[in-house]
Amino acid sequence: MGTGRPLRIGLNIPNGNGYMANGVYHWNQIAEFARLAEDVGFDSIWVADHMLFRYPNESETQSRWECWQVLAGLATVTSRVAIGPLVSCMGFRNPAHLAKIAETTDEMSNGRLVLAVGAGWHEPEFTSHGFPFDHRASRFEEGLQVVHDLLRTGRSSFSGKYIQLVDGEVAPRGPRPNQIPIICGTNGPRLLRITALLADGWNTDWIGTPDAVPPLRAEVDAACRDVGRDPATLSRSACVYIDLPSARGRFPLPRIDKRQPGPQSHDEIIENLHRYREGGLDEIMIWLDPNSLASIEEFGSILQKLDRG
Repeated sequence: MGTGRPLRIGLNIPNGNGYMANGVYHWNQIAEFARLAEDVGFDSIWVADHMLFRYPNESETQSRWECWQVLAGLATVTSRVAIGPLVSCMGFRNPAHLAKIAETTDEMSNGRLVLAVGAGWHEPEFTSHGFPFDHRASRFEEGLQVVHDLLRTGRSSFSGKYIQLVDGEVAPRGPRPNQIPIICGTNGPRLLRITALLADGWNTDWIGTPDAVPPLRAEVDAACRDVGRDPATLSRSACVYIDLPSARGRFPLPRIDKRQPGPQSHDEIIENLHRYREGGLDEIMIWLDPNSLASIEEFGSILQKLDRG
């Protein structure tokens, strides 16, 4: 990160179709997005973990490639940027298996993985693939404990209501045994508590303006204090919509901040990036509109301007 950059800036890489895409993105296109993002100076690249989206008022299913296979591929076509799922749904994989996947992907990336996890929210992708949708908070709490123990110690014999391990072990270990960062994506008080207990960082989903950050940050701070943790020890990040001057208005309304960002000049974008930092964020993961290689190059010029101070 350059000396003038106020916070780390990551890019969401398209891995399917839907609101924020232009048709289906295939592997060669995904890899090209990632390589260009690294070349122009992004700090990290991220892939959504979804099976599909189905909405009652829409006839067409929105689909995605499998998140972790895409991440493994991106680990081999990049060399500098951090990589991660945004976020890996705990309900889609056995948590011990998820720890194994994370350790392997960290090995493939030579220590660049950030494991961001969440409980999931879109019921059709659970039911269409046979994943249980009930008690998602409880399942997440147990799963996070298992993932945490396996990645931090290599072993777990966790016994809970939904998960039981007998002499669980993750081996071999990658280049950062016991050190892969764990981030929880949540805004609910119950899961904020376990985030404060076990995670290295917190992430909130899509917001459109910096004004959405302070009240969310206050809730995270309170969760840390409730469990006796110094709030400064938990990193903060957010998924952020950024409309470039040529934006096409493709973003759905965010579930947290109901305002659309709207087209912004480069100077306005830079001002807001500083405001995100002032609001307490250490990193943002952005989705650009338009979603194109040209937009990545355009944002690269913004990164250069930031780095010059």
